[in-house]
Amino acid sequence: MYLYDQIWSRKMYRENIKNLINWKISENRKPLIVLGARQVGKTWLIQEFGRQEYKQTVYVNFEKMKVVRNLFEEDFDIQRILTSLSVFAKSAITPDNTLIVFDEIQAATGGLTMLKYFCEDAPQYHVIAAGSLLGMSLHQNISFPVGKVDFLYLNPLSFLEFLIALGEERLAEMLDNPDWKIVTLFKDKLLNYLRYYLFIGGMPEVVSHFVTHRDFRIVRNIQRQILTTYKQDFSKHAPKDIVPRINMVWKSIPSQLAKENKKFIYGVLKEGGRAKEFELAIQWLLDCGLLHQCFRISKPDMPLSAYQDLAAFKLYHNDVGLLGAMAKLPLKTILDGNAIFEEFKGALTENFVLQQLILNEENDIFYWTNDNSTAEVDFVIQNEEEIIPIEVKSGTNLRSVSFRFFCDKYKPGKAIRTSLSDYKEEGWMTNLPLYAINSI
Repeated sequence: MYLYDQIWSRKMYRENIKNLINWKISENRKPLIVLGARQVGKTWLIQEFGRQEYKQTVYVNFEKMKVVRNLFEEDFDIQRILTSLSVFAKSAITPDNTLIVFDEIQAATGGLTMLKYFCEDAPQYHVIAAGSLLGMSLHQNISFPVGKVDFLYLNPLSFLEFLIALGEERLAEMLDNPDWKIVTLFKDKLLNYLRYYLFIGGMPEVVSHFVTHRDFRIVRNIQRQILTTYKQDFSKHAPKDIVPRINMVWKSIPSQLAKENKKFIYGVLKEGGRAKEFELAIQWLLDCGLLHQCFRISKPDMPLSAYQDLAAFKLYHNDVGLLGAMAKLPLKTILDGNAIFEEFKGALTENFVLQQLILNEENDIFYWTNDNSTAEVDFVIQNEEEIIPIEVKSGTNLRSVSFRFFCDKYKPGKAIRTSLSDYKEEGWMTNLPLYAINSI
């Protein structure tokens, strides 16, 4: 375990621990693959789950433990593999009391294929696989156990998890099931924490050091280290011919989001840039969990995916704190009233909202513009029951001609404007405070 795991083991809470418990007790449990970008806390979550729910955890990291990388190369005989793991763990492996964890599984020859045989030949064993670059590996030409595994995606800490890390469990509970009269009483405190979150973000190591030291300079140093690690991954793991283009796409994200129209423009990367030059680079960053893609829709009808425009999209950062670090957002913005919400055209605020919306896996998330792009709605989401347009306002001016035009034209059953203002029902739409965006 990393040092921050040890420091924070009794302070950190991840909502996904509930999903892991549900996986454990499921009658149809299959080997589980945990996806997510590097340093979002996958290893900590899995090990904490093992500590809470099992008598022992057998943990194998194939990137660090080279001696076991060829464990599955000879064959996929599960009994041979279990015997080898028992020797490695110096303990008997029992189905009900042992969690088997294969970390950085993409580094093991045949590692992903092996999961199929645990599913078919030994379903009684509890197996979790994870890897920082696993999402990218799943799209390469390797044998993948389709239908033989379960998936869990881990993102950076949500705003509610951030509050819990800071010891504000009661505030988090209040936002999880809000009574708006009570919530409004704590508005100033919540907005202050939201300013912190926009600067710090949700990367576990960054948050843990802030909890311990309360020093924003340390926060920024760790964010820079994480960004350096990401760039090293580009050179180390990406196909050599697309590394320069990956770097170009990656470096452009702050400027892409700083535009009034946040649609991704290839011409920002280089003069005359075209999709065919950069689509593989973008896909690599998406597969590694470093970016999120949001497509335009032409019409807000079910299903939204039927109306998406694959040529028009926005790219958001995986973490709002890292986005601010890339943009070299100065520390003084936290102290300067609401400046942090409005910096570079509200890019941090919009990225924050997207980051919270994707936590609900039922949400399909798009944005809308009319055909001549004179009107735009920041997000349009679809869940199982309804389509909801969402307007993000980072400043004090809440007037939005485009949002009103959209609602008058399409008459959605629910419309949300999220801003710094208090909760308010206005008939045609609801104003939801930014700090309560999770309550949609």
